[in-house]
Amino acid sequence: MAVTGASHSGNLSKLQALNGMFAIYKKQGPTSADVLYSLKERLMKEAGAANFNPRKRRKNCLKIGHGGTLDSAASGVLVVGIGNGTKMLTTMLAGSKKYTAVGELGKATDTFDATGSVVQEKAYDHVTRETMEEELKKFTGEIMQVPPIYSALKKDGKRMSVLLKQGQKVEAKPARPVTVYNLALTDFSPPLFTLEVECGGGFYIRSLVDDLGKSLSSCAHVRELVRTKQGQFTLQEHVLKEERWTIEEVGRALQTCPPPEKTNGLSLHPDDPEGGTSRDPTCD
Repeated sequence: MAVTGASHSGNLSKLQALNGMFAIYKKQGPTSADVLYSLKERLMKEAGAANFNPRKRRKNCLKIGHGGTLDSAASGVLVVGIGNGTKMLTTMLAGSKKYTAVGELGKATDTFDATGSVVQEKAYDHVTRETMEEELKKFTGEIMQVPPIYSALKKDGKRMSVLLKQGQKVEAKPARPVTVYNLALTDFSPPLFTLEVECGGGFYIRSLVDDLGKSLSSCAHVRELVRTKQGQFTLQEHVLKEERWTIEEVGRALQTCPPPEKTNGLSLHPDDPEGGTSRDPTCD
């Protein structure tokens, strides 16, 4: 890694001294991994690292990771750990999250969201606000949920979504227990409806909307999804938008953490949109 000038050297020292967690805004479109790579590249270039490749994996440099993937079509709060803060990201995976989801009745897609192909169309004129609110009660509390097959969950070490795109057959994972703390219908304008969801780790909003459509004797998919809160980080108060991705702004936003117990020095970010981890020591 080539660093030139005293100011660059000082910036690199400041960057490597950062330890804790903060939140950034993930816009709709890129994957969470792509957003994290962009953040790493921005910070390392400011620190003076020449020819920095954020996707290269090496040890003993910048440790940075995120604590809960958002689908590429989703936007909102993405919690980031830096330095010793990467060791705290598991608390984000298991913790409470809040979402605003816009669903569309009458059409089901293979991905359960608007990025997929329509695989079914059914009537929805029999669905009323009252019937939807009644059905939502079934999805509150401790429930069992089958994750979508188009997901970052893995089969034989490969992401299921990648296997599907390669034309391979993939079976759905078994239903698993998840927790929904609060679930409210805030707008009903058929075919569109809006849900406010507070849930625990491992929960898929896409599966919720797909299951809801079926329970209403129709079908549905997610049109828009925004994560508004994760842990203590909220969309309104804490996220850094791209123009504020600087060492100084990150330092201001950082929620510090105590030094961790001795570990192998690897950072974390999840494979599963609402849970799971992988290791990604990043340096160049």
